[in-house]
Amino acid sequence: MKQPKIFVAGHRGMVGSAIVRNLRQKGYENILLADRGVVDLTIQAAVQGFLAREKPEQVYLAAAKVGGIHANNTYPAEFIYENLMIEANVINASWLSGVNRLLFLGSSCIYPKLAPQPMKENALLTGVLEPTNEPYALAKIAGIKLCESYNRQYGTDYRSVMPTNLYGPGDNYHLENSHVIPALIRKFHEAKVRSEKEVVVWGTGKAMREFLHVDDMAAGSVHAMELDKSVYWDNVESMLSHINVGTGVDVTIAELAKLVGTVVGYKGNIVHDTTKPDGAPRKLMDVARLHSLGWQPQFELEEGLANAYDWFLSNTGEVAGV
Repeated sequence: MKQPKIFVAGHRGMVGSAIVRNLRQKGYENILLADRGVVDLTIQAAVQGFLAREKPEQVYLAAAKVGGIHANNTYPAEFIYENLMIEANVINASWLSGVNRLLFLGSSCIYPKLAPQPMKENALLTGVLEPTNEPYALAKIAGIKLCESYNRQYGTDYRSVMPTNLYGPGDNYHLENSHVIPALIRKFHEAKVRSEKEVVVWGTGKAMREFLHVDDMAAGSVHAMELDKSVYWDNVESMLSHINVGTGVDVTIAELAKLVGTVVGYKGNIVHDTTKPDGAPRKLMDVARLHSLGWQPQFELEEGLANAYDWFLSNTGEVAGV
């Protein structure tokens, strides 16, 4: 059977690189990769010309401008503009070039700030978004609706998945701009190396979060993409077609900090700075839809953290121990 030609947009990022790993593990060999030097996804003519020449049959749209709270607050115009341009250009050019199937990767931040927990797919557009990342969230919502609109008008098979908080190989370990797990890994590692007596964690530690290893995210995404067309569309609605990807399990930030300390081998104390904000009290995804379609995550959190720490040590110039 002839393999489809698959374009993975954003293959250098944590999400895109994990999808490429998973595809290769599953035996896909005809994978099309192109960095910004080959095609700038924010430029419409460049994207249309690239896809017209290459003519992939499937597209994974993992390219995005991403960042933590600090970055979202500092560069809101860049976050909404670049993400809107990327998804609009890739989705429209995919239709123009005859792409059979596309998977758009979004984010759990599409859901309202006060959405009922766990967050079901039908919570979309039912309330006000979290202000700190509203521009990014709006762009991701637009991506879902672009896929649905092209499906309705042109009969395409363009799907969307919404991963929860991700971590793992390829993550950003910058102390200010990273997300909570890489920031904690670096903080505990540096405290261990310097023999510091305590590590300070922001907030009360009571806030609850869900975390998914990026390789599990990739496996769930490829699973959703590989589903027969009738199976996928029998389990979603045409105007509510996205599927959550997560573990369905959350932990408190205090529990997470203890786990990271254990994995890193830090022996000191953990102190919570209660003058710092907790953020939303809970953000948990309802993953019943994807589980009913035959997919389950493989990484337990402690195992996944150990894998992430190994990658950190191997790829950031850090060394274990003092």
